[in-house]
Amino acid sequence: MKRKGICLLILLCICRGVMAQVPRWTLAKDGGISWVVKEGDIHTDQIEMSGKQISAIVTYGTGEKGNLVLKQQLVFPLLRTIPNNTHASLTAKFDGSETPLVTVNGVQMQEIPQDFYLKGYIRVHSRTNTPLTVTDILFPTIDKAAYIREREFVNSSTQTCKVKIDSLTTSIHTDPAKGVAGAYNITVAGSIHGEYHIPPGGSLKWAIIYTAGKARVPPYYYASSYEWARRNAFVDGLMQDLVLETPNDTINRGFAFAKIRAVESIYDTKAGLMHGPGGGAYYAAIWANDQAEYANPFFPFLGNLNGNESAANSFRLFAKYMNPDYRPIPSSVIAEGDGYWNGAGDRGDQAMIAYGASRFALASGDVNTARQVYPLVQWCLQYLERKKMANGIITSDADELEGRFPAGKANLSTNTLAYGAYESAAALATSLGQPDTAAIYRTRAQELAAAIEQYFGHVVQGYDTYRYYEGNTVLRSWICLPLTMGLLQRKAATIQALLSPHLWSKDGILTAAGDHTFWDRSTLYAFKGLFFAGATDTALTYLAYYTRQRLLGEHVPYAVEAWPEGNQRHLSAESALYCRIMTEGLFGIVPAGLRAFRMCPRLPAVWNHMGLRHVRAFGADMDIRVERRKKQYHITVTNKRQLILSTAWNGKDVVKVELP
Repeated sequence: MKRKGICLLILLCICRGVMAQVPRWTLAKDGGISWVVKEGDIHTDQIEMSGKQISAIVTYGTGEKGNLVLKQQLVFPLLRTIPNNTHASLTAKFDGSETPLVTVNGVQMQEIPQDFYLKGYIRVHSRTNTPLTVTDILFPTIDKAAYIREREFVNSSTQTCKVKIDSLTTSIHTDPAKGVAGAYNITVAGSIHGEYHIPPGGSLKWAIIYTAGKARVPPYYYASSYEWARRNAFVDGLMQDLVLETPNDTINRGFAFAKIRAVESIYDTKAGLMHGPGGGAYYAAIWANDQAEYANPFFPFLGNLNGNESAANSFRLFAKYMNPDYRPIPSSVIAEGDGYWNGAGDRGDQAMIAYGASRFALASGDVNTARQVYPLVQWCLQYLERKKMANGIITSDADELEGRFPAGKANLSTNTLAYGAYESAAALATSLGQPDTAAIYRTRAQELAAAIEQYFGHVVQGYDTYRYYEGNTVLRSWICLPLTMGLLQRKAATIQALLSPHLWSKDGILTAAGDHTFWDRSTLYAFKGLFFAGATDTALTYLAYYTRQRLLGEHVPYAVEAWPEGNQRHLSAESALYCRIMTEGLFGIVPAGLRAFRMCPRLPAVWNHMGLRHVRAFGADMDIRVERRKKQYHITVTNKRQLILSTAWNGKDVVKVELP
């Protein structure tokens, strides 16, 4: 049997095993997902939710006795602790014991959850051992240092219920010697307490509010219903921007959810808006990979104001470290811009920044943004030139895994990203009226492509694909990167290798053959590469499986960072990478100018149509639709309801779209 057949057979076996089990979560009609708790269902999970001054990692689910499990780890990124390093955000954990006692007609109320619902917040419906039913809505505020549990009790009986809610005001005062701004106060308070009478069919609303602030700042009043309305509006607004429309409802919903996680994790620091990975450890800081490379090229497509500003601001912060001696820009700018981290040396960060910055500048569609970012791109590319060996390959101390796995003195990731950076920088230079510079960058891109083929092209474990570094003898996940950049000479063997038993697992693509570690970022890049390389139907099969697992499986609803490291944290930039599978992989969109892009959509055989609505990149508000019409295809592009392109298409050629 051919290797491709073996790969598909393995996937089929995996999918059959999963399909034999009913997914824990289902798609709700109103755009969320829900889990209806069954008798004896014991399960807990974690989700991270964020706002401009807070992030909440919430553990929720059902205990052994069917009881509600609810725990909160709250992180306050703007309240810095000492030492003021990458991880120095004020953090507090609550195990549920802080919840005030509630009695109903003299009986202590116990909650048994009936269903859970997610859509950028958590909603729990519970029955109790009393006539009351309970609805909890849990969410971070969108721009304050507060996390809220809004509660509603409903009397479902025919008799009035007497409800007593104990008083709750808990304060934690931190050691002033351990805070950058001195002492901090962490407060948990109930919005009401005392006795209340709820008539038949009546209800009572109240809230538990978790806040933190500097000790010298007076307390702030929080209106929970107001904050809830704003959080709800924030989520609903994201659902209306960059809408994916395909026949696969699960992929559509996975895309919609990924937008939430990608955008919510932006913090309003003293150095401006900073998109942060999250995960309980990474806040008020930016990274050359997570932000510059992964998330920033996506934000113009969504058109979210905070996302675009955070991207532009991150490049401003990185640009502060440009220097005439071409010492490397640090991997991370931390502590609200007050420090930096470069503990792994040069991880190929200049390639990451140049690639992400040039892609972002082009997609922004704004000449002023492009002019601001362009000097950083030029500096990074000149740095890379200085790191070239005689054979044209660029060296770096490590890669984005920072020594967790070997990367040699020159790795495929750094060089492939540099190739993509040269290509995009050429388009950027052309847009800014520098054709001579653009020509130089195109030549360097071509030379680097040839060097990559010569140096990294290799037979590894029987596959004529790429070695990750000189001396590498096992398959590595990042062999997918050339596919994402249009380097397709070895696409057939590379696709086979990625989906072979050496790398593919039930959790996605393994970092290295023979190891059990996986990082979602390489799986997401691989999906984009498979689509970009034209392996459309194979890519869809694997993507549908992955999306079903991440959105409706046992740990939901977002892409994760890694395992075993971090225990599959919901880092934010991975969700941006998930979205880029669709924009850059499925639709094949590549920026070609401030008002132009190339597009080669990949319509799966089982679909007759697909579309993206409200694409905000290139200064536009576009709707893109691809349809199958008998043996041909048809592409329609409108911008603000004005027809830009309507053409028959053969399904293979790249289409150039220029906006007026």
